[in-house]
Amino acid sequence: MLAKKERKFNMKKVGIIGASGMAGSAIYKLAEKNPNIDVVGIVRHEKKAREVLGKDANLIVGDIFDMPDSMLEHFDVIIDAFNTTPENAEEHTKLAKKLMTLAQRNDIRVIFILGAGSLHTGEDKHLVVDDIKKMPGSERWANTPIQQLHELEYIHQVDEEDKNEDADWLGISPSMDFVDGPATDYITGKDELLYNDKGESKLNSGTMAKFLIKEILDPVHHRERITIANE
Repeated sequence: MLAKKERKFNMKKVGIIGASGMAGSAIYKLAEKNPNIDVVGIVRHEKKAREVLGKDANLIVGDIFDMPDSMLEHFDVIIDAFNTTPENAEEHTKLAKKLMTLAQRNDIRVIFILGAGSLHTGEDKHLVVDDIKKMPGSERWANTPIQQLHELEYIHQVDEEDKNEDADWLGISPSMDFVDGPATDYITGKDELLYNDKGESKLNSGTMAKFLIKEILDPVHHRERITIANE
């Protein structure tokens, strides 16, 4: 096991990859309000990020795949809210490889925001991605949930091989409908698609942020994938 870094302060230094996106921006804005978190947005496009997060947003600008580990290894927590086009969705696993290696070599917790496609549903416990493939027009965007399934498979593979348990990671899959919206109370699960009492499988970006800030400050889930939904 890697030796833990000495922390001079209780404040958590958190980097959010994809901080200008729907999930990333909700997490950044809520983290910024918390006195126990020093948050940094890791973004490709500075202009867009400052429009979304504010002109004084704390940013690292550049292509995450070109960034040396030295730019990232000082974080306590890195949140992977990365998003790209369906045509380039294989980059989700590429980034997971970079981050899992970083986590193994440093005292860094990595939190991956995954897709709902890797969850199970129905009496036969089939993958949600199988239903996605059957949706009309999904051939234009289904590669994203397909590749995020591969991303989770890769993370599990590394975890099984990591006998010393050096990499502290958490995967979070949203519900079927992951939308921009305010924080609500939430329900949590493990590997099955969640539905609330209204029969909705829905998660707001604000709810995701609310859960994540709590998990950053008071970690409960380690080396596992979970799912959350609006209550």
